[in-house]
Amino acid sequence: MFKERPNRFILTCLYEDTNSIETVHLADPGRLKELLVKDSAVYVLPSTNPNRKTKWTAVLVEHEGIYVSINTTFPNKLIETVLKSGALKELNTYQWVKSEFVYGNSRWDFMLEDKEGKGLLLEVKSVTLANGRIGMFPDAVTARGAKHVQELAAIAKEGNWKTAILFVVQREDVEVVTSAAHIDPHFAECLEQAEQAGVRLLAYTCKLSLEGIHLYRPIPVQLNKKMLTVN
Repeated sequence: MFKERPNRFILTCLYEDTNSIETVHLADPGRLKELLVKDSAVYVLPSTNPNRKTKWTAVLVEHEGIYVSINTTFPNKLIETVLKSGALKELNTYQWVKSEFVYGNSRWDFMLEDKEGKGLLLEVKSVTLANGRIGMFPDAVTARGAKHVQELAAIAKEGNWKTAILFVVQREDVEVVTSAAHIDPHFAECLEQAEQAGVRLLAYTCKLSLEGIHLYRPIPVQLNKKMLTVN
């Protein structure tokens, strides 16, 4: 059970089986205040790094009857698997070429190519914040995220590459994704400009269980909902 969050990357949790307090690594630096509620169930995995100080890594939190992933490493691993199998229908005219591809001033999550050899740069964003059925990104100010979006817009305008952003919603109860302008208005503005410049915006929810995480279903990205506020 979650007890407190001493810093961005550490949780203190009660391990009920032994009634002991455990220090748990958190791979998501976002606020997560809607999810990390005192005494909420947190599911962890043992660390595979023997040199790490924390022996547990937070994976899921139980929230209002569903599981929500709080591990930001999952979306890229999941999308890489899906891209390599050609199972992402919105991008099935492209083939995966490289992950962590350097172009311009940044490293992009994925580089894809179509049959004519034309490239597409794909950036993946993890979404955990939701208000009702509306998923929102980001849940904390992200200067790096805004910079990436601006660069993708500039690349799209040049016309040599296609560009896209895929929002991976690490929960199943969301119907639409929008920008969290109440948290990061600059990012919201950059995302709107990027869409206008030709950056393709995609979103998928995930199905989660204690056995694993799977890409679930496509949902729309609607930036006209960006002024929604969260209480």
